[in-house]
Amino acid sequence: MGRAITAIELAGILSVSTVAVAASQEISPPARAMTTEKRTAQMPSHAMKGIVKSASDSSLVIVRSRRSAGEMTFVLSSETEREGTIAVGSTVSVRYRPEGSTLVATAVSAHAETCAARPEIGGSGR
Repeated sequence: MGRAITAIELAGILSVSTVAVAASQEISPPARAMTTEKRTAQMPSHAMKGIVKSASDSSLVIVRSRRSAGEMTFVLSSETEREGTIAVGSTVSVRYRPEGSTLVATAVSAHAETCAARPEIGGSGR
């Protein structure tokens, strides 16, 4: 009889813990929708650095670095964060996310020309 009571107690404990785990993992439909929206808004972004080949209000074409040569075209929108002067020939960093076959720029920042601003080492010419 002692074994029967122990088996019943064990079955009761297991069933209560199973229900508790299932209840903690259940997500209500509104919460599930918010989770999906949050994932969409926070899709991982990529970054690329290159030289501007052409730029307009709605698109940006850059030539990638020599390590991964080629052109990349990005869609710019009113939501794209822009920093610095984005002009043909300037070096820029672009954060973007793929949307199907389109690359949507989330942020573009122009780099200041550091070579001209950097002082010469041993500038006295000795």
